[in-house]
Amino acid sequence: MTAVAAAAGSEPDLIARREGAAGVIRLNRPKAINAVTLQMFRDIDRALDAFEVDPAVGVILLEGAGERGLCAGGDIRALYEDSRVKGDLGRILWREEYILNARIAKFAKPYVSFMDGIVMGGGVGLSAHSSHRIVTERTKLAMPEVGLGFFPDVGGTWLLARSPGEIGTYFGLTGQIMNGPDAVHAGFADAVVPSGKLATLREALTKLGPGVAAAQVKSMIDGFATGETAGPVAAIEPQIDRWFGHDCMQDIIAALQADGSELAQATLKTLSEKSPRGMVVALKLLRLARASSSLEECLAREYRAALEVFASDDFREGVRAAVIDKDRNPKWSPARVEDVTPEMVAPYFAEIGADELKFDQ
Repeated sequence: MTAVAAAAGSEPDLIARREGAAGVIRLNRPKAINAVTLQMFRDIDRALDAFEVDPAVGVILLEGAGERGLCAGGDIRALYEDSRVKGDLGRILWREEYILNARIAKFAKPYVSFMDGIVMGGGVGLSAHSSHRIVTERTKLAMPEVGLGFFPDVGGTWLLARSPGEIGTYFGLTGQIMNGPDAVHAGFADAVVPSGKLATLREALTKLGPGVAAAQVKSMIDGFATGETAGPVAAIEPQIDRWFGHDCMQDIIAALQADGSELAQATLKTLSEKSPRGMVVALKLLRLARASSSLEECLAREYRAALEVFASDDFREGVRAAVIDKDRNPKWSPARVEDVTPEMVAPYFAEIGADELKFDQ
């Protein structure tokens, strides 16, 4: 089964078909590292509709075409262009994407994500909420949104707020890359499997049969896993906890400034490149997520904040500097964290209408 009809002589951007007892969903834009579009989110949703009721499908497999990664994120360029003309793509795309993220987290059948290579932004939303999350020695997982005047979304605040100590705050504010073991440590993945074994594991999963239990899938994956559960960032967790254990962005910066270590100064430099407003909003979202009781609660909060981001100059400037002109020199507004006022931040946390974002119960 394919979820989308291919144009003559070309493959679709999203391929969905049954292989044995597996419903395979393949992101198929390898030249763009499988960046996801609104249509691809819709095709994934339709594929899940079909796989959910197909008695021959026992497990879902999510994978990315090509050698570079599962998914580099959403189609940022399209959002940028629509934001410039005050369109409604952000409202439509994020609503459908976030509802899909919540659906994946609750999907009734085992859902296995192959998080090999680059996994960022929207790719995290499609994979890190699944029931079985596989990373490799090639995994480069990140939530780099603050560098675009944005914040970790797609339920990223829910995941980051549940990482050990202040690891999630660190990854969310710096946008730093997690390797496979650190993704396990941070709660974004479950097992490290060598990339050379993925094909064998994939074939074995397709043969498990319909009605397979989640415990059987986990046992099979564990048989291929290295057992690694912590990487280089986990090793510096005590320092991270000391620096990032504050609820105010200025206090985090002050803690880093007071530490004369090379690592602290490098972290400070990384933060200096991010959107001040984006960091303040992201930190507040992360702290609110800690007190949240569900992924859906965090997604609804992210959705409201995302609508404000979409209308902001910082988002357009961040995308311009990183993706359009690629000069890596954004002019943030305001330019300093200390100039971000409560009045600037308040609109990101305004209430949304009850009908704005509805999740299936």
